[in-house]
Amino acid sequence: MTLAAAWPVRRSLTAEAGTALPPFIDHHVHLHLIDASSFARRGIAAVVDLGGDPVDLARRGDGIPHVRYAGAFLTVPGGYPQGRSWAPASIVCEVTDASSHPGVPGGARTAVDAQADAGAAVIKVALHADAGPVPDDPTLAAIVAAARARGLAVVAHAQGPGQVERAIDAGVDVLAHTPADAPLSRRVLARAVAAGQAWISTLDIHRGAARERAIANLRAFAARGGRVLYGTDLGNGDLPVGLNRRELLALHEAGVRGDRLIEALSDPWPAAAPTAGLSTFIPGPAPTDPDDLATWLSRGTVVATEELARVD
Repeated sequence: MTLAAAWPVRRSLTAEAGTALPPFIDHHVHLHLIDASSFARRGIAAVVDLGGDPVDLARRGDGIPHVRYAGAFLTVPGGYPQGRSWAPASIVCEVTDASSHPGVPGGARTAVDAQADAGAAVIKVALHADAGPVPDDPTLAAIVAAARARGLAVVAHAQGPGQVERAIDAGVDVLAHTPADAPLSRRVLARAVAAGQAWISTLDIHRGAARERAIANLRAFAARGGRVLYGTDLGNGDLPVGLNRRELLALHEAGVRGDRLIEALSDPWPAAAPTAGLSTFIPGPAPTDPDDLATWLSRGTVVATEELARVD
C-alpha cells in the first residue's frame, strides 16, 4: 500500500524515524463536554465544534488544537437539543421567524448573524425530527440563505423521516452525522453526491443495528464518490480524546480506506486550506497491509512541520 500524502522523515529533536502526513481534523466535537488538552499528543491538530456557546468559543485562544466552530445549534422552540443535560441554554438559539431581515427578534437572519458575528466558521441547524419539532421549509431556506450571505456553509443534524431529503432540497452542505436511522435509497444517495454534500462519519457513537445502518449508508455514499469527513461527535458518550481507532476501523469497514481515509482525516473543511505549520508524525514506516492502517494511524502525534526532515 502506498499513501500519496505520506513521506519518510526523521524528527530533528529526537532523530526518531517515521512517517509524516498532513494535520488531522476531528470535524465534529463539543468542547464544553471534554478536556481538549491531550488532542495534540493523540494525533488531532484541529477540531470543528458543532454546538457550543458562541461567546466562550470566541474567547478561546488559537493554539493546538486549532478550533473552528458553529456556535449554537439553531433550532425551534422545543426542538433538539433543548432540555438535554449536556446542552445548556447558551448552546441553543431558537428561531421563531423565517425573516431574512437582520435584527428581527427570533429571525433566521438574526440567528445566523449572531453566530457569524461571534466568529463562527459554519452554521449548525437541528433537523432532528425524532427528538422534537424542526424548522419548517421557509425557516430552513432562510437559515441557508442567511448563511450564504455571510459566506458560511451549513451543517445539519438530519434525523427522522424525510430529514435527509429536506437537507438536500435546502442546499445543506454537510450532514453532521452519517444517517443511521434508516437505509437510504439509491436515489437519495445519488442526489446527495450530485449536490456535493459531505457527510461527517460519527460511526462509533452507534451500536447494534444503528451502527450497521450507518456503515451501510456511508459505504454506499462513498462508493458513489461522496465526500467523507472524519468526525467522532466527541463529548457524546465514552469516546477517546484524539484519534479514535474504532472510528477509523468503522470507516475502513465502510470502504473509506487508504488515501480516502487520509483525505477524510485531513480535509480542511470548513477552511479552504490545512492548518499551516503542523504535520502528523507516526513512528516507523507506513504499513503495507491496508488492514493495518487504522491501528497505525491511531499512533500519530501532532508536530511542527519544521521539526521534520525528509528522508529520501
